[in-house]
Amino acid sequence: MSNAGKSLLCAGLCRVLKDMGYSVAPFKSQNMALNSFITEDGKEMGRAQVVQAEAARKVPDCRMNPILLKPTTDVGSQVIVNGEVVGNMRAMEYYRRKREFVPYVMEAYNGLSDENDIIVIEGAGSPAEINLKDQDIVNMGLAEMVDAPVLLVGDIDRGGVFAQLYGTVALLEENERKRIKGIIVNKFRGDVEILKPGLKKLEELCGVPVIGVVPYMHVDIDDEDSLSERLTDKARKLIDIAVIRLPRISNFTDFSAFERFENVSLRYVDRVSELHNPDMIILPGTKSTISDLIWLRESGLEAAVKKLSETTLLFGICGGYQMLGNLIEDPLQVEATNLTSIGGMGLLPFETVFECEKKQTQVEGKLPEIKGMLSSLTGMGYKGYEIHMGRSSVESLPVTGDGNIYGSYIHGIFDAEGIADTILNAICEKKGIGFETLNAFDYDEYKERQYDILAENIRESLDMDLIMKIIDGKI
Repeated sequence: MSNAGKSLLCAGLCRVLKDMGYSVAPFKSQNMALNSFITEDGKEMGRAQVVQAEAARKVPDCRMNPILLKPTTDVGSQVIVNGEVVGNMRAMEYYRRKREFVPYVMEAYNGLSDENDIIVIEGAGSPAEINLKDQDIVNMGLAEMVDAPVLLVGDIDRGGVFAQLYGTVALLEENERKRIKGIIVNKFRGDVEILKPGLKKLEELCGVPVIGVVPYMHVDIDDEDSLSERLTDKARKLIDIAVIRLPRISNFTDFSAFERFENVSLRYVDRVSELHNPDMIILPGTKSTISDLIWLRESGLEAAVKKLSETTLLFGICGGYQMLGNLIEDPLQVEATNLTSIGGMGLLPFETVFECEKKQTQVEGKLPEIKGMLSSLTGMGYKGYEIHMGRSSVESLPVTGDGNIYGSYIHGIFDAEGIADTILNAICEKKGIGFETLNAFDYDEYKERQYDILAENIRESLDMDLIMKIIDGKI
């Protein structure tokens, strides 16, 4: 099922296999997520496969995720194939047309397969969605297309793991069951000895060996979607940053750079009562700027943010940046909201117009002169990527703003060397505290260590000898 831990386990296996000397690449034929990334050649892909590529020490490649669905409404998504937008589709339309995309999936997979020793494939949701199986191109259907063995993962932390796993196997067709070569029980807390009688019975019922019980891991690795635990942490620390949790928030990993400071809190808030009096407010990216601006207005958060912005540092990223302007126009109904224009928050002097062509590119350079609270950013190097349909009258500037209100179209701008440090230092100066009290650490080194911790847990928990026999086709 969703959030069983497939993405993290795939990342861990990518690092383990890489450490064993293999050339390995991740693959997910179809991903539904609002967290995306722009590759070096300007293609868009899901961040889960970017994380897995990093674990495999590979440059992210859109072939690792040939189909990306970015939900725009409860019943529709923007469909991205091979890194390029092909249009917005309602769920039934995409379901009917899904088979049209199989050649693109196979071309991407075969290209990666030709270049690597092993491909670690991640499924999506559950392989036993019996109402969707005849059009499946991401779970057992894909496994058949590429003749891949399958490991079935269950989440014991939520309870009912034996029913999850046995029920899944029972709902599969006989030819599909034969592809399952092993079962993994994930997110376990406690003494595994107590679990063993249940595992033995599960093996008897399913006719498949349990190849490991993976403990609930406390590793700090980018999460794929809004089910992430980090969105629920409300504790406030010495420096407090509040990210407005928009309903269609995208790319919330943009703010991970601030999490590398021990005494900095990064809270995601969706109601006025949670906002309090933070040192910095961030309006994040969103898949639907107009709809989320309306929500911001109706929730009372717009008024609260505007009031705080008189003295508090406010920074908007992409869609959040567009909200800070005077006007947002959508004459072509790109966002399908039945509105052709809406007034912005009026905090920055620009207008935005949505166009059909999406801008998606990696960017880097030196920041121009910046005035106000963040003037010390002037001349610093920046690097990141842009993904947006709107065009703003000042979008050529990497950072826009003055006083204590700023915005940027650049996802990942806080990750560039020194950017997050400089912003936090400006906040420290305002509060009269020393920057050194925040206890920073090397983020790149920290991230690599997290991948290694993940890999070590995988090696200790799973029967890697059995997994290698499965990969070699001996089981």
